[in-house]
Amino acid sequence: MLTLLGMGIAGAVGIFGHRRARSFVGRRLRFTSLVEKPSLGVMAGAAATVVALPVVGVLPLVGLGTALVFGAGVGTGAALGAKDAKRPLLED
Repeated sequence: MLTLLGMGIAGAVGIFGHRRARSFVGRRLRFTSLVEKPSLGVMAGAAATVVALPVVGVLPLVGLGTALVFGAGVGTGAALGAKDAKRPLLED
């Protein structure tokens, strides 16, 4: 039962990281040269995993897998946010 709860937490954290990274990169980094780098997703995912490792080391029910899922979510979100940033802005 606790394993299932941990997997649910890992999934939720991965989805949260993906959505926030995609939104941030698409809105805030739109006018920077950083979005043109093809390795942006890998760099963001690796950095997010390194930042998450001490946090998951302290918390119960989560572990290395949660940090890896969070890093993968942030990496894919950053990569897709870079694609979103290349599209023209829609005016209201």
